[in-house]
Amino acid sequence: MVEMSSLTIAFILTVLGIFSAALAASHYNCDGPLVSNLLHAAFESSSQSSANNAPHFAKLNRRDGAGGWSPQATDRQPWIQLDLRNRMEVTAIATQGRYGSSDWVSGYLLLFSDTGRAWKQYRQEDGVGRFAGNVNADGVVLQKLSHSIRSRFLRFVPLDWNPSGWVGLRVEVYGCAYKSYVADFDGRSSLLYRFNQKSMSTVKDVISLRFKSRQAEGVLLHGEGQRGDYITLELHRGRLALYLNLDDTRLRFSSGRVAVTLGSLLDDQHWHSVLIERFNKQVNFTVDSHTEHFRTKGEGDSLEVDYELSFGGIPLPGKPGTFLRKNFHGCIENLYYNGINVIDLAKRRKPQIYSVGNVTFSCSEPQLVSTTFLSSSSSFLSLRAMASSLGGFAVRFQFRTWNPDGLLLSTRLALEPQRLELQISNSRLRLTHHTSAQQKEEVSTGHKVNDGLWHSVSLSSRGLQVTMTLDNEPPSTIDLEDHMEAGDLYFGGCPSSSPADTGCENPTLAFQGCMRLISVNSQPVDLNLVRQGRLGNYRELQFNTCGIHDRCLPNFCEHGGQCSQSWSTFYCDCSGTGYNGATCHNSIYEVSCEAYRLAGSSSGYFSIDPDGSGPLGPTKVYCNMTEDKVWTVVTHNSTDPIRVQGSTLQKPYIMKFNYSASPEQLIALVAGSEQCQQEIVYSCRKSRLFNTWDGSPLSWWVDQAGERRTYWGGFLPGVQQCSCSLEENCIDMNYFCNCDADTDSWANDTGVLSYKEHLPVSEIVIGDTNRTFSEALYRIGPLRCYGDKSTWNAASFYQESSYLHFPTLQTELSADLSFYFKTSAPSGVFLENLGLKDFIRVELSSPSVVTFSFDVGNGPVILAVKSHVPLNDRQWHYVRAERSVKEASLQVDQLPLRFLEAPSDGHLRLRLNSQLFVGGTAARQRGFLGCIRTLTINGVTVNLEERAKMTPGVSPGCPGHCSSSSSLCHNRGRCVEKNSGYVCDCSQSAYSGPSCKEEVSVSFDRESSVTYTFQEPFSVMQNRSSQASSVYRESSRARENMAFSFMTTQSPAMLLTVSTFSQQYIAVILARNGSLQIWYHLHVDRRPDVFSPRPTSLVDGRLHRIRIHREGKDIYLQIDQDIHKKYTLSSDAELILIRSLTLGKVIGGENFDEEVMQAGSKGFIGCLSSVQFNHVAPLKAALLNRGSSLVSVRGHLEESNCGLLADSTTSHPLSDQAAKADKKKEKHDNDTRHDSAVIGGVVTVVVCFTLCAVAVMTRFLYRHRQGRTDASVSEKEHRHNLETAYRRETAYQAEPAYRTELHLNNSSSLRDNREYYI
Repeated sequence: MVEMSSLTIAFILTVLGIFSAALAASHYNCDGPLVSNLLHAAFESSSQSSANNAPHFAKLNRRDGAGGWSPQATDRQPWIQLDLRNRMEVTAIATQGRYGSSDWVSGYLLLFSDTGRAWKQYRQEDGVGRFAGNVNADGVVLQKLSHSIRSRFLRFVPLDWNPSGWVGLRVEVYGCAYKSYVADFDGRSSLLYRFNQKSMSTVKDVISLRFKSRQAEGVLLHGEGQRGDYITLELHRGRLALYLNLDDTRLRFSSGRVAVTLGSLLDDQHWHSVLIERFNKQVNFTVDSHTEHFRTKGEGDSLEVDYELSFGGIPLPGKPGTFLRKNFHGCIENLYYNGINVIDLAKRRKPQIYSVGNVTFSCSEPQLVSTTFLSSSSSFLSLRAMASSLGGFAVRFQFRTWNPDGLLLSTRLALEPQRLELQISNSRLRLTHHTSAQQKEEVSTGHKVNDGLWHSVSLSSRGLQVTMTLDNEPPSTIDLEDHMEAGDLYFGGCPSSSPADTGCENPTLAFQGCMRLISVNSQPVDLNLVRQGRLGNYRELQFNTCGIHDRCLPNFCEHGGQCSQSWSTFYCDCSGTGYNGATCHNSIYEVSCEAYRLAGSSSGYFSIDPDGSGPLGPTKVYCNMTEDKVWTVVTHNSTDPIRVQGSTLQKPYIMKFNYSASPEQLIALVAGSEQCQQEIVYSCRKSRLFNTWDGSPLSWWVDQAGERRTYWGGFLPGVQQCSCSLEENCIDMNYFCNCDADTDSWANDTGVLSYKEHLPVSEIVIGDTNRTFSEALYRIGPLRCYGDKSTWNAASFYQESSYLHFPTLQTELSADLSFYFKTSAPSGVFLENLGLKDFIRVELSSPSVVTFSFDVGNGPVILAVKSHVPLNDRQWHYVRAERSVKEASLQVDQLPLRFLEAPSDGHLRLRLNSQLFVGGTAARQRGFLGCIRTLTINGVTVNLEERAKMTPGVSPGCPGHCSSSSSLCHNRGRCVEKNSGYVCDCSQSAYSGPSCKEEVSVSFDRESSVTYTFQEPFSVMQNRSSQASSVYRESSRARENMAFSFMTTQSPAMLLTVSTFSQQYIAVILARNGSLQIWYHLHVDRRPDVFSPRPTSLVDGRLHRIRIHREGKDIYLQIDQDIHKKYTLSSDAELILIRSLTLGKVIGGENFDEEVMQAGSKGFIGCLSSVQFNHVAPLKAALLNRGSSLVSVRGHLEESNCGLLADSTTSHPLSDQAAKADKKKEKHDNDTRHDSAVIGGVVTVVVCFTLCAVAVMTRFLYRHRQGRTDASVSEKEHRHNLETAYRRETAYQAEPAYRTELHLNNSSSLRDNREYYI
């Protein structure tokens, strides 16, 4: 029997689930009103303003009493509560204000409980707990719940109300009766379901149950078989682990059992649902609303369990009441195993069920009531320390939190100013005894106590000791000098009053988390008395509930990022993923070799990410940039020639090729390239490719899709021919391939495959080498592609009502959009996608402002970036907008990035349902006029040209010189349109020349230095985003980009320093051993961060290229082409008020560390080339702006060409096998020559080299001098254009720029590509 594919099985499981859900829904309506018939006693509230505002008047559409419930004006935490008398299934809720009044609730929380004591907050599908309420007194607002509630008690907690009135509420709840079969397990009991036969073998299993647990550990389900099968469902650290194995004895007896884990905080004493669906090896595992799909381990398709399944524990055979693992302690309801109601059978004492220990059939409710400390700055609970008959004091409580810091308990002692503090510090529990203002004693215990689990802590004093105990760890003690008595106890934080009055001061942060089981001197604290104001005092507490929420479930960190969290937010660690950003969304690599070339790189190995922020990861390729085209080369596992003999069509030779990229990456790379090719070198002797009788293939190759291909060259896949046939030069014209002539001598059918949809070659099959003297020799070359189809995929919009439409954006949780545009219009919408309420839009809102706006349910958010020069200047401008569950950002050209942080408890999902409109809107208003190119959404390039071919008012491509090629301006040079050609604006580049490709190099001696002074402090260059929703917090992110090349033989040496007015600095130096060191000193009161990427010396007289990019805390470093490193700073602080940048010797620098000072005093001897810091190129500024107040030059500087010379002497690897063979042959021939010929050849070469060197130097000096004259003439001829461009660029950068370097290119070949707008 053929095994079914996992995709087919998953489809069957999905269809079965949908069918069963639809069938259940057709017989099940659960939307009846549940409140209208309740008695008065079923209503309860925190308070009522009068008898006519009692809670039982809060029925929807009723006008009894005063028309609804209203609490007292002094009620600090108002709520109204409903007792539905039985557990009911609630599917919707509705609210109204108080009839005929100005009292209504505009926002509220919904809590639920089985007992009316321990409550849990209801959260909607995306984790939002807040419900939108009313906007008037009599309108009804209905909220359908994304997942139903099965509970007896409901509580409405008003958060906001009419500011011109007060809280007023009428409610209705919709649902139906809920039937439950419940079993209670006391931690020492279990139920055994015994089979009718010795073992039960199943191909399909469906197990469902609901549970609530009193502890974080315990086995819910277990079964195993003798052949190695097992299934175990177990709570571990508050998460649910499923172990499942089919017929794999190795896993049964090993310690390497792998669990699929779901859920979190499942020990919260509230109900959680579990569903396990298995078909063969395919499994769907669901806990609450989260589902994991996986395949089981093992060789079989059936689960074979012997004798029985146990629920609630794993009893030891032959020893009743003894269990192998910790048992489940809590309640299980509606337990079904393959349609069998296990609890119902147990309740009716059926013989299939055997009970171990005390299992009862009603759920006992514990008296554990929690309190939530809501604020990390102002929450506290104060209690009076009750006297102990034994003297001293004792405090016990349990806590759970995500925060690594927070005050748990503080008390002033009788001997002032002594006090005790119990706090969480760096995820450990610390007890501090302050004996005076300067003296203290400390002890610490525990590890990672902020793991979200409950921890028990006790603090007691007896005699001259204070003892702290955490969980089951050994106690820690502090010795005292005298007996002590505690004063008032402050839990979780301190009041805002003076510390001198209370003796309490938050050391760092207040505690943000949950506490329960508080006892003082062995007396439990009744927190209901605290809530009622009859005991102690408090602020910012939420009683009778633990509001902890796992923000890493689900994990919003993409591309394998590791999620961690605090109480109010989550963080993503992107280390080692190849991605960065708040959710590891953005690739740190370029999408193609073409992009690396445009960034100024030369040939070498690079990591590219073909789909950008998409699901595919980065892969390493070789980028060959030595030719006019930029070739991307992907190698495989078999590049050497291979000889084949003894193969037949029945037993052919087969070779499969494994590439350095995955099949998915290869498909993306090929699809995004303009052209691809792959060489097949094939030599043969008495070995045919095709049968000479019927033409059937004897050998073939397999393409990327697994299809057999029989052509051996060219781009015509349907023709069974070799290259010689296409070129009409076969040795025997009766055949289409040289090999088919079947001669005794060697023949060659080498060809180049260039039909890229079939590439790369994944397999080769050779089947005719089994005859006498028959053999074949082949080599499959690497995959080679050039061009980036996305770079110039463009569309021109010349009617305001025109647009391109595409399918709806699939960007619920994260989206990044990037494109280039140019226009002469003052405004226009670039793109828009709408939903029922949600939307996303990017537009040019005015000639100098780009806005990014969206709404995910928290209200409209608008990010705006304003340029200091108009953006409708008919030049290309870059826009990138990103939105994730953590933040939103907008980048325009090189202007500072603007971003807003998302609210911690807001809506997360962007729900869109209309088409994506590009260049306009659905209303056909505010359309864009101009060109858009390279539109990329989540790493996928949108094909604008294809859609533009069939759309009125839009044409494919974009006219103009700068649209015709991506290779006009290099190294960040900007192409600027002119009437008779174009110019390359090199002002943002550290390079010069007509195409921004010429290195700018300067030779330094020991006393030389170049200092660039920023006219304005760099950090004041900001864009403010207007009209942003108040729930989003605007902030900025630290960023630096540095790139330079150097060559030296001296160390230590100072390469580059950046200093600020606030005593911060960055320094890049060469240490005494010649290694590179990077110093970041961002805080005056801390030690600097120092990184040394490799110990080997760079002081070797060779040119080394350095690139440093900083994003917040992350630093990315590249040295030459072979070293790529990532480092993490201790802080993400920005450089505040940048003062200057210095190359070479540093004078002064009192705030520098000693090692940096020593390097600065030594200066730099050697050559610096193409230095760039953000948008500043100081070497160019020094050469072009001598005498400027912005640039200070000390010592002797001499313009050099070390960068050019280094490039010319650099050899590029990756030559093919044929070239290597030629070199070996040439070397062998040379070695056989006579020694005298060798000596003569050497002498001749030396003489010729000397003469050539003299000629070259003479020519160089002459052209250098002539070049200065020509440059002077050119500057006079184009002075007006240069000054105009310089002023524009200076304003654009909002900082002093050196003279803009523009090179005019008059291209007759481009004269027909004139730009137009209609």
